[in-house]
Amino acid sequence: MSYRNAFSRVLSDVIAPRAERTGREGSFPRGAVTALGEAGLLGLTVSAGLGGGGRGPAEAAEVVARIAGSCPVTAAVLQSHYAAVAVIEACGSAWVRGEIAAGRHLSSLALADGAYGAVGATATRTGEVVTLSARKREVVAAGEADSYVWSSPPLAAADGLTLWLVPAHAPDLFVPARPDGAGPHGSATSTVLADPVLVPADAMLGEDGAGHDVVLRTVLPWLLELRDAVGAAAVHPSVAAAESAPSAPAGAAQLSAVAPAATALR
Repeated sequence: MSYRNAFSRVLSDVIAPRAERTGREGSFPRGAVTALGEAGLLGLTVSAGLGGGGRGPAEAAEVVARIAGSCPVTAAVLQSHYAAVAVIEACGSAWVRGEIAAGRHLSSLALADGAYGAVGATATRTGEVVTLSARKREVVAAGEADSYVWSSPPLAAADGLTLWLVPAHAPDLFVPARPDGAGPHGSATSTVLADPVLVPADAMLGEDGAGHDVVLRTVLPWLLELRDAVGAAAVHPSVAAAESAPSAPAGAAQLSAVAPAATALR
């Protein structure tokens, strides 16, 4: 069965019938996410060599746009997942990519630190362990995703930022009991607090200090293509916050929600 046929079945049998209730009750669309995983849609953009669909942003945008017509909540979750997977596919381990391809892993972006211009996020390394401390805002599927693509100041590089894959089950990673973000009701868009969190050094995605290049060349193009597919009203919070920040430097407005990147590009 092609991914389009499998997707159409999930959309008509699972997502659409539950959409009204999901929006009304503000419940996370766990059933839809599970069905998308079983149908191969969570792994749509993972390499075929690892069991994924091997598709690109155009196909992902088509899926998100069709879901948005029925359930904006599920579309918002999948939008953040696909953007996060683009980073993981480029920089992550074969194991986690295989888990995504198998439909067992939902990821999300955690790139925005506090208010625009806020400071306080830290990253320090001791041996093979890295300590991350930060308050991330506007995280879609907070407390529901299996991992977060997380930004921090670099460990040793002079400037820029560094990206990490942080497991959602990591001790001392906290999500408020009630979502406090601006995403669609039910998307679990909220703050995630690392107070602090310990991750292995090999959880780094890409090179130390090279994170803002990954955001510019990978995350942003994916988010913009997904946004364009469903309309500007459904833009991911990371882009919405960035584009509305009046003091963002020219040429870096889309990154202004990520304080370390904005600072590095001034």
